[in-house]
Amino acid sequence: MNPIILLHGALGASAQLAPLKQALESSGREVHVLDFSGHGGAPFRESFGIEAFAEDVEDYIGQHLEGQRVDVFGYSMGGYVVLYLAHQHPAYIHRVVTLGTKFDWSPESAEKEIRKMNADKIAEKVPAFARLLQTRHAPNDWRILLSKTGEMMKSLGANPLLTNEVMKRLTLPTLILLGDADDMADRTFSEQVAHHLPNGQFELLANTPHPLEKVDHEVLRDRILNFFKS
Repeated sequence: MNPIILLHGALGASAQLAPLKQALESSGREVHVLDFSGHGGAPFRESFGIEAFAEDVEDYIGQHLEGQRVDVFGYSMGGYVVLYLAHQHPAYIHRVVTLGTKFDWSPESAEKEIRKMNADKIAEKVPAFARLLQTRHAPNDWRILLSKTGEMMKSLGANPLLTNEVMKRLTLPTLILLGDADDMADRTFSEQVAHHLPNGQFELLANTPHPLEKVDHEVLRDRILNFFKS
């Protein structure tokens, strides 16, 4: 079987994927996780954004998996990264499952997300989250990561990388998962993406919000394993 790689979301880290990794490994699958540059203590690359994160995954496959084809689960931004990588280097990726990935990037939708990236407001109004980010990404400065993430979102809003035309050329089997209580990723756009993908499927997960920590990992494990072996 192909190795599985799990990819975290924006402002996330590989440590968040540990419970899912363990659940998948209990089935006998080989599972890998990595931190995108600037996340989880990983050094920043000179560039920052989807293209750079796709290079992180490409480098990992080359260095740790000897260029094997892999199955990939991408949470939130991680789903966008793996589909972009599949577009750039289709030989690397066998199958993809995404969860809670935001596909509806426009200047307006980007601005909505960027407003959540104010470090001073986070530190003042949600100090526990500020401390979490500080701990999660040390020794990196979480404020710098926040700023760079906002810049990345602005760039995606102005120039989305996964256009409908790109999607139509992605022939790999792809399962687009979305929680029915997700307040970040849009259901209509997620369904449209599954429609544009030649081998795409969409599934709505019941009683599931956006935060990965609140997702039923047993349900998610079963969806991932069934799709990767189908």
